Amino acid sequence: MVDWLEAYVQAWESYSPEAIGALFSDDAVYSYHPFDEPVAGRPAIVASWLKDPDARGTYEADYKPVAVDGDVAVVHGRSRYFKDSSRTELTNQWDNIFVIEFDEHGRCRSFREWWVAPRGQAE
Repeated sequence: MVDWLEAYVQAWESYSPEAIGALFSDDAVYSYHPFDEPVAGRPAIVASWLKDPDARGTYEADYKPVAVDGDVAVVHGRSRYFKDSSRTELTNQWDNIFVIEFDEHGRCRSFREWWVAPRGQAE
């Protein structure tokens, strides 16, 4: 689980289609928002990650599992965005909860995320 989370962050940092795709099963679903239709299938998930990439070096994240039961994990973490790659001026941050279901090969088959900004931060 921790290895998968590290690979998730590395895939986000690199925006490598191969690294992103390696995280997910062929039939995976990815829910960015609880009221939107999930993105379905590995190629569509990879395309969604690559659609509007964050500027490299301007963000960081730290995620840790808080509960694991068989093939399901609940993860908590924080995502932080900075004005530029010097990472000296924080511009936005979110507290995140992920619910991740894995297949028998350790790839994600269902990813659901919720994120909350600090009070007063525009979302």
